Amino acid sequence: MGCDGGTIPRRDELVRTKKKKEAKDKEAEMAAKWKYCAISSKDLTPPIVSCELGRLYNKDAVIEYLLNKEAPNSSLLSHIHNLKDVVTLKLTPKLKDEKTDSNGANDYKYVCPIIGLEMNGNYKFMYFRTCGCVVSERAIKEVKSKVCLSCNKPYNEDDLIVLNGDDDEIEDLKNRMKIRRNKLKEEKKRKRLNNDVSTNGKAKMAKSDEPVAAGSSTIQSDTVVKTSSLSVLSEKASKNYSVKKDPTASEAYKSLFTSHESAKNRPKAHWVTFNPCYN
Repeated sequence: MGCDGGTIPRRDELVRTKKKKEAKDKEAEMAAKWKYCAISSKDLTPPIVSCELGRLYNKDAVIEYLLNKEAPNSSLLSHIHNLKDVVTLKLTPKLKDEKTDSNGANDYKYVCPIIGLEMNGNYKFMYFRTCGCVVSERAIKEVKSKVCLSCNKPYNEDDLIVLNGDDDEIEDLKNRMKIRRNKLKEEKKRKRLNNDVSTNGKAKMAKSDEPVAAGSSTIQSDTVVKTSSLSVLSEKASKNYSVKKDPTASEAYKSLFTSHESAKNRPKAHWVTFNPCYN
């Protein structure tokens, strides 16, 4: 059977099928990741930084984003809040005498400092969060060490970040980033609590010390007064004490006693008229 006019349709013209995804140009994709900044799409030029997800940026572009977060491609940097969230990479430049394509399409600038592999996307590269050195994954596997292969700085497995990883590797890096940041928040909370406890303890100690010092001074002054008064009373109560010989007593006070000269020279009444109350 045919259609009007005697034409015979093919099956693909009548049956609807899913369209195949267009194959991406791998070389163009590699060049976009390894040669251009993920934000500004400009050539990567030192200083080059990378985030905890392994993307490559120009440091100037990151600073511009932090100043104006409404820039294009800002969704890629939602996890970057300040410059502490990125690490400045220490890249090893490729020697000039090495052969490169005349077109410059495959002209990559950096290599692994350990085994010399070109940093072009064909091999996995990693950087250390502790120092920022960039080496190939093959070098890390071949030279098993707990220190950086370039600068000998110690590191742990969590400090290794894959550069321009695939979807599974990026998802793993996101989970590690969340765990790492939650730990930092908990440590900050603990430090704040410890600081608050120490400051409150010092304030309480200062407050408790002040009344004790004041009380001790009043007690000491009271004891001094009591001891001085007791010493005076003991001197006056002694048998050898005499008002006449007391240098602290006034002359008017001494005249009240019979030991004074005025009392001795006073005339006495006759024995008949003697009255002890007046004589």
